[in-house]
Amino acid sequence: MLMRTLMLKELPLRCCAAHWLVVAAALLLVPAAQAQVFQTLAPNAILYDADSQSVLFEKGADDLTAPASMVKIMTALVVFEELAQGRLKLEDEMVVSENAWRRGGAVSGGSTMFALPNSRIKVSDLLSGLLVHSGNDAAIALAEGIAGSEENFVRLMNERAAKIGLKRSQFRNVMGFGHPEQRVTMRDMALLAHHVIVTYPEQYRLFGQREFTWNRVRQQNRNPLLGMDIGADGLKTGNIEEAGFGLVGSAVQNGQRLIVVVNGLKTARDRGQEARKLLEWGFRSFEPRDLFAAGEVVGEVSVFGGERAVLPVSVKGAVRLLVPKGASDRMRGRIVYNGPVMAPVASGSEIGRLRIERGETKALDVPVYAAEAMATGPLGKRAMPFALHHAGRWRRSRKIDIGRRPEAAPDRARPWLPRHTRARRIAQGGGHPGHAARRRDRPVRALRGGIDVLRRPNRPCRAHHQACSGARRVGDL
Repeated sequence: MLMRTLMLKELPLRCCAAHWLVVAAALLLVPAAQAQVFQTLAPNAILYDADSQSVLFEKGADDLTAPASMVKIMTALVVFEELAQGRLKLEDEMVVSENAWRRGGAVSGGSTMFALPNSRIKVSDLLSGLLVHSGNDAAIALAEGIAGSEENFVRLMNERAAKIGLKRSQFRNVMGFGHPEQRVTMRDMALLAHHVIVTYPEQYRLFGQREFTWNRVRQQNRNPLLGMDIGADGLKTGNIEEAGFGLVGSAVQNGQRLIVVVNGLKTARDRGQEARKLLEWGFRSFEPRDLFAAGEVVGEVSVFGGERAVLPVSVKGAVRLLVPKGASDRMRGRIVYNGPVMAPVASGSEIGRLRIERGETKALDVPVYAAEAMATGPLGKRAMPFALHHAGRWRRSRKIDIGRRPEAAPDRARPWLPRHTRARRIAQGGGHPGHAARRRDRPVRALRGGIDVLRRPNRPCRAHHQACSGARRVGDL
């Protein structure tokens, strides 16, 4: 398999054969000396572009950390969903229980909106107390009023987190109190903030309130970004001893919205300064690149038992990536899916994910869908792939002469590899004997400079109906 570093100033957006994959379209590569490097004091941080959904910077973004009061973004999200479904109204009143007052009120010593025990407060005021004052009493009152208890409400939080794609975060209370099992990642918190901003734009404005007065106590919003004149309009801070100082923030400049998440800083001052530095750097240091148009075919995946051996996949919306203005980071793309895909396949069904990496940064992760329907193939055509797949000897390796347009992939299984070839590949790091020959190089659209594509199952399949976890690298630029 040949791999080449692209040293072209600019790659064409389109080449031949629409079903071949191009991930590197129009990427600008310059000498490494011109690359901009950002340093932050935050042990955990991420900078996220809301429009392209691309990651501009990350540091420890997948580490599990305690969220502190940043968890209240998820608390608010559940309330927003109840309002959107019509099960709750802003004018509805909820009772501040003795439990909410003792654990989150003035006597608790934590952040509070100073609600009185057994008082009735409108949902709109409780939301302001939650998001401006970071009131623990408001959080408990909302949870008990909606779900009957905090435990039931936390269950709703975790269910909602799973639905919107927060893969690793777990919630155990609504206020952010320390708990050994309550952990989030910076990547998940950025996705959560993006979901709130896009899905509930009207309610999102509550995060930008500068102050709120309740029970004759006037309190300022704890988000330091709101007063920095950088276009910030939300979201939430957090601080407990085990987590340090953290912040989820968002700002808009010239129509571009960025989301920043930092955690683990030593002081509140550091928290605000590091978040501001990240935002300002992001606004001035990146430029957009269009990779794929809406509906464009981006690659193909292996199909088991279908009319054909491969199925083209596409993206629904336009894929756009922000890249550093002066960076030479190598861009890599992969189509990741559980494969081979089992026929039949309906057109438009989600198949996997297109993941693009820039250096060590996981820049983009978007779903890919079947570009066309695939019916089940005739029995005779399925018999040999069934036997070879079950035996673990289905040859899936194909070399490509980079720079020339390769021939189309065969529509049937290739002959078995000789025993000495399998042994040599195992000795070279091929892994499980049943998968020694499973590497697959799929044809890609020819580029000046060339890219390669690779599908590599990660675990052996134990039966023909169990899919192997496949990862296809579709560009190494």
